[in-house]
Amino acid sequence: MQFTTPIDIPRSPWDIRYQDRMLFLGSCFSDHLAACLGQYYFQVNANPAGTLYNPVSIAHHSHLFSEADVILVTFGTAWVYLDNLLPASSNHLDRVVDNCRKRPAAEFTRYRLNKEEIVSLWLPLLLQHADKRFVFTVSPIRHIKDGLHENQLSKAVLLEAVDELVRQAEESGTGVRVCYFPAYEILLDELRDYRFYAADMMHPSDVAVEYIFTRFAQTYLYDGQTMADMRTLHQLYLDFHHRPLQPESEEYQKFVQALSVRRSELAERFPWLVSGLV
Repeated sequence: MQFTTPIDIPRSPWDIRYQDRMLFLGSCFSDHLAACLGQYYFQVNANPAGTLYNPVSIAHHSHLFSEADVILVTFGTAWVYLDNLLPASSNHLDRVVDNCRKRPAAEFTRYRLNKEEIVSLWLPLLLQHADKRFVFTVSPIRHIKDGLHENQLSKAVLLEAVDELVRQAEESGTGVRVCYFPAYEILLDELRDYRFYAADMMHPSDVAVEYIFTRFAQTYLYDGQTMADMRTLHQLYLDFHHRPLQPESEEYQKFVQALSVRRSELAERFPWLVSGLV
């Protein structure tokens, strides 16, 4: 008997390798994925502008695209806040704020984006960066404060928008590479149990994040050399974070010396590791 509904995820036609610089933008779920990749010493820059949840606020930081080869975007909610103190314009999305900064609620209007608005904003950005590779996800984290029904409506808008973005990008003829990774469906449909949530019943548990990352790796990190390097570098990560019971012992000092040699050897192959090996 089968007690789950596995999500079928085709292997991406393009893979991610160690020389690729990755930029994560979006909700805190993107931080979870970035942290997993950090344990394998990939080149990851996660939310340099802070955690962002809606597609408009994330788009405000598209200037960061130039710093990466692969951009992983996680939409968290379609709900935005419009600044009522800004002058009216033909495009009300110009009044979307990234952060309300504890200003009075009366100064904002809560608004739910629609699919067309998200696509019209993001498709030009994708076409302008046809040399990049984009992975879109919809965060499985539930925005309960919005209300459960409102959260479902919000996620539906995001899922429709991403699906349309991928389709139009593929049909554009520009060569831009855009795909969708179903993190949302993995947690809600494949895992589908509260034991895979953290204590707040909104965020995925560590086990769920690890499982979703495993599916991500199977989809994008499948090159043979990449997988071999991942095993080597993850062991290095574990060794660097090992906490000995007897740090002054001769045995541990020999371990530290051997670790230092391994560090130097790997830094020759992966120069960006110098600052990351801590």
